[in-house]
Amino acid sequence: MNFPFKEQRELFPTLTNAIHLSSCSQSAISIPVKEAINSYLTSWTDNGMDWLGWMDQVQNAKVDFARLINAYPDEIAVLSSVSDAASAFASALPFSKERNKVVTTDIDFPCIGHVWLSHERRNADVTFVPQEKDHTISFESYESSIDSKTLVTSIPHVSYYNGFQQDLKSLSELAHSNGSFIFVDAYQSAGSVPIDVKESDIDALAAGAQKFLLGVPGICFLYIKRELANKLEPLTTGWFSRQNPFAFTNQILDYAEGTRRFDTGTPPMINAYAAQAGISLLNQIGVNHIEKYLKQLSKVCIETAQKHQLEIVSPLDLHQKGSNTAIRVKNATFMEQHLKSQGIIVSARNDVIRIAPHFYNTEEEIVKTIEAVSHALITQ
Repeated sequence: MNFPFKEQRELFPTLTNAIHLSSCSQSAISIPVKEAINSYLTSWTDNGMDWLGWMDQVQNAKVDFARLINAYPDEIAVLSSVSDAASAFASALPFSKERNKVVTTDIDFPCIGHVWLSHERRNADVTFVPQEKDHTISFESYESSIDSKTLVTSIPHVSYYNGFQQDLKSLSELAHSNGSFIFVDAYQSAGSVPIDVKESDIDALAAGAQKFLLGVPGICFLYIKRELANKLEPLTTGWFSRQNPFAFTNQILDYAEGTRRFDTGTPPMINAYAAQAGISLLNQIGVNHIEKYLKQLSKVCIETAQKHQLEIVSPLDLHQKGSNTAIRVKNATFMEQHLKSQGIIVSARNDVIRIAPHFYNTEEEIVKTIEAVSHALITQ
């Protein structure tokens, strides 16, 4: 397969010095993102303070993220992390005697489970859907867990551990058929897997910027569908969740319209500059094109790992996985550092090395990395 993103790869000069396959943790830095960060620094240097310009850029980031997931800009709030976003959404939910069940999973990133468990003091009844031996979850397991008492079903779109990808539309239909909201952690998918929150009928979704969105840590986008957002009143709040932040009223709690009521304090301005630049690049390319190419890289990764008799923890069916291919190793942290010393950047989690390419990676880089892993295991 010919490499389709040669022109875009040139926007990532760091790739001339190292192989970056850690988009499940931190993507490689691009020229547009560097320029965006420098633009903020220039504004700060030249103007000292530019609230209107900075807030315009935060809004631009919201607009680009909304476009990425087929939402409206007023359905997007900006927070600092997925933990914050999930906490804000959870704080606005009414846990009643009749409907207080939370269905979450064993394959979520730990912070999501922590968020829901913290609401047990508000009468939340938290159920964890168990994972199968292959670190996936069957649709039948969801069917047996979600019932008429379920208030919210909380799922990861793509598993952080092994890249297992779930069908949002079918799980949304199942949740809604039982009267449950559905919350999606899209941190491991947004930017590499197409997301259409309207077509899938998602109630709420959160994604940070530093992974496949090509940005930096410290900023997260929270989508809540318009008709739901106006019915919710988050317990975590701030001056930017007000109808008019610059009215400076401290004795009136007047929530803004739409999902902006989930904004909190002063947004992370410089992070928004970086996020907007990264997401804008993704929108220019088209996530549909990116996903098609990443499926091919997954195929190459799996076939090369099998050739070297490595233990693959990710699904072998390309339709059931995102970009991340996890390979079990004895000491994942050591392997991560060993590969880094060779100019290969991957991400360790528990007992696996995660190889997570983005559109700027090549098949040759995948093969070289797998061969380096295999050689290291043999010589350990």
